[in-house]
Amino acid sequence: MMEGTQRLGSCTRRALLCFVLVAVWKAACEQIRYSIPEEMQKGSFVGNIGKDLGLDLKGLSHRGVRITSRGRTQYFALDVSSGHLYITERIDREQICSGLEKCLLNLGIIIEDKMKLYGVEIEVTDINDNAPSFQSEILEFKISETTASGSLFPLRQAQDNDIGVNAIQNYQLSSNGHFSLEVHNGSDGAKYAQLVLEKPLDREELAFYNLVLTAFDGGDPIRSGKTQINVIVLDANDNPPIFSQAVSKVNIMENVPKGTEVVVIKATDLDEGVNKEIKYSFQKITHQGSQMFQLDSTTGVITLTGNLDYEETEFYEIELEATDGGGLFDRTKIVVLVRDVNDNAPEIAISSLISSVPEDSPPGTVIALLNVHDQDSGENGEVTCSIPSSLPFQLKKSFENYYSLVTDRALDREQEAAYNITVTATDHGAPPLSTSATISLQILDTNDNPPRFEQAAYTGYVRENNPRGASILSLQASDPDWGENARVTYSLLLLLLPGGEGSESPVSSSISIHSESGAVYALRSFDYEQLRELRFQVQAQDGGSPPLSTNVSVTLWILDQNDNSPEILYPASRSDGSTGVELAPRSSEPGYLVTKVVAVDADSGQNAWLSYQLLKATEPGLFRVGLQSGEIRTARSVLDKDALKQSLVVLVKDNGQPPLSASVSVTVVLADSLPQILSELSSLSASAAAAAAGGGGGAEPQPGLTLYLGIAVASVSGLFFSFLLGLLALRLRRWRNSQLLESGASGNFSGVPVSQFVGIDGVRAFLHSYSQEFFFPQPNYSNTLSSQKSCDVKDPFLLGEELNLSKADEESTQVSLLIWINSSPLPISVPPLELVLISKAPLGGKGFPMPAI
Repeated sequence: MMEGTQRLGSCTRRALLCFVLVAVWKAACEQIRYSIPEEMQKGSFVGNIGKDLGLDLKGLSHRGVRITSRGRTQYFALDVSSGHLYITERIDREQICSGLEKCLLNLGIIIEDKMKLYGVEIEVTDINDNAPSFQSEILEFKISETTASGSLFPLRQAQDNDIGVNAIQNYQLSSNGHFSLEVHNGSDGAKYAQLVLEKPLDREELAFYNLVLTAFDGGDPIRSGKTQINVIVLDANDNPPIFSQAVSKVNIMENVPKGTEVVVIKATDLDEGVNKEIKYSFQKITHQGSQMFQLDSTTGVITLTGNLDYEETEFYEIELEATDGGGLFDRTKIVVLVRDVNDNAPEIAISSLISSVPEDSPPGTVIALLNVHDQDSGENGEVTCSIPSSLPFQLKKSFENYYSLVTDRALDREQEAAYNITVTATDHGAPPLSTSATISLQILDTNDNPPRFEQAAYTGYVRENNPRGASILSLQASDPDWGENARVTYSLLLLLLPGGEGSESPVSSSISIHSESGAVYALRSFDYEQLRELRFQVQAQDGGSPPLSTNVSVTLWILDQNDNSPEILYPASRSDGSTGVELAPRSSEPGYLVTKVVAVDADSGQNAWLSYQLLKATEPGLFRVGLQSGEIRTARSVLDKDALKQSLVVLVKDNGQPPLSASVSVTVVLADSLPQILSELSSLSASAAAAAAGGGGGAEPQPGLTLYLGIAVASVSGLFFSFLLGLLALRLRRWRNSQLLESGASGNFSGVPVSQFVGIDGVRAFLHSYSQEFFFPQPNYSNTLSSQKSCDVKDPFLLGEELNLSKADEESTQVSLLIWINSSPLPISVPPLELVLISKAPLGGKGFPMPAI
């Protein structure tokens, strides 16, 4: 009944111990504490993290809350839906915190969205889950029969991994008549048992005693362990071995190799013989210590057999026993102190990390949370964490060994697109050890840079007559941003005509720009003579949001090509291709200006430089043409043999490549007066008729004369007789009534040879002996163009003088006239009438007035 009650009470206390929160509070460093017993089942409740930290449970799962802890085994987990902290692995306090009074487990609660860290400290309390045990199942004592009553025999201490009340609290010896048990507390608080000889032994009475030693702990329920004690009664041996010191301390570095001699223990015995022979043995040593040290039972040398690690165990306590051959013994304690060496480099654990940040992130943006730890102690475990000073980041210590990596100034992706941040943790040992961890951080681009053209302004050149679609020039703009923010598109923003005013439609049909490459193309063929300059603006815009843009001015110059032939302004060609006739007196001196060929070229520059040359002439050497001026001058004096009519062909050529040219025919008549012209023409006509008659058709008439005669027939028949005869009839009536008839004519025709004109059917006339000689004025040929204006006839109607003719000669007398038809002189004969001539056009383009006859 009592045992059932004890079990019920024990279970109740364990249940309360499992679910009662021992210590929950928030310290200045935002750390909370819990207390749980060891050996709790998986899934057992530890504490309500969400409530204790004041977190909103609804958004807990979306805030990136997680647990971080040091060590290979994760004993706890967090339920983000309820905020409960629960156990995920079996917790054995003796395995985690062997020999420590307090067993504390530390972990961190990280809230990702706030980049905040909370510390959690969990104390694992001991439960009575280990029973006392003895290292040896049988303890053997050899006691001399001479041993006095009250002698004490120390017993090996039982081992219990529990602590506090759950550790060994008492020993009990089986009942017997000679021995009792004495239990006392040691300096370290442990219970030590000694066997007390209550009555003297008598080997002859009993040589062997079998006792049972039981060790009890103070747990609930109480656990116990037993060992057997065999007492052998010996003959007398009155001097036990003696150690010089009850406690000895030995210092040893943790990095000494295996096989190193740790210490040599010695005990002395004043007996002789077998009773003096001493054997050494471990009286009390932990399991870990038994694997680390080896004792030579004869020499007492303790040798290192394992690898010491200060971070695991700082010291070892060993109790040794020296026993002589007679069974007497003495004990001593050896404390092996392990000295720390700097054999552990710091460890860097990245608790939270952001792999990329925008370049416009403000200073103080958290990049990562780091935990730095060094397993060494003292100065060897003190760690300094650093990053290169040239980087735009800094480390801020949060609490304990946690650091925050934050930005300390503005970032610029165009200067540095990515950072490899090397975090170095260095301890203070000698020599110091360090560990590095590299954090890669990408800088995300923002559209903070507009496109930039390579030039402040662009100038392009294109030759006229270019093909459609030809590439004129290429514009290039660059954007130091990345991705869509760096994608540049081009467009025509403003188009300007040479006058400087914006005009979209005329010029937009002339050029276009490729939106991606920036190449400018011609949409039509340009003509330098129409358009010499084209100005417009191009906009380069990136693909960011919002987009950024830059404008640049472009000037396109049209280059001239030699695509226009010279145009002759004077002498002007008529519709039939003929030009006027220029007059030059036969008395002209060399260098006399006959006329001037005037030409222009629509091209410019070298393509418009004109030169003149005499391509063909009736009399080579008679005339010359100015190379640059185009002036036709006499090169020598006119000779009698020189023909009346001189035909010149003048070539006008530009200086282009290849050169273009034009030519004009100029007719020059060499005469000093109109009668001279008539006389020359009559002589030429008579000679032609005689040659035709004498030759019997052997020689054909000159083609030029035949052309003149044909033109004369048509002109005289149609124009002259229909128009002039009517006008002459009107003037004849006035003449008969005029008083001027009586006074006589102002001049008489003197004997002029009869001119016979061949080529006009049935027309033969003889010039009356009375004729009036008319002289042509000598115009100024220095400027042909100005002469044309100054010599126009202001009064086109000129009255002829009356003629006094006898009746006898009236029928046979005719007037010989020189008619200009299509700029060609033709002689015709008409009856003697009073004629009124109308000057319709300048003679040979010079505007000479015709006298009245």
